[in-house]
Amino acid sequence: MTERCCNSGRFALGMAAGMAAGTALGMALAPSHRQIRRAAQKAARRVNEAVENLAEAMDM
Repeated sequence: MTERCCNSGRFALGMAAGMAAGTALGMALAPSHRQIRRAAQKAARRVNEAVENLAEAMDM
């Protein structure tokens, strides 16, 4: 019975350590606000260019 109790404790400790490691890794790999903003601005520029190209093509 005590062996089962110790195994449960080890399992819970391993689960907690795994969750903490996963959280730390996720936070380290998450893009910064600056990277997100830069990507959004780049996408907006591409959309504007596509709209301008379409407008020019329709005028022809």
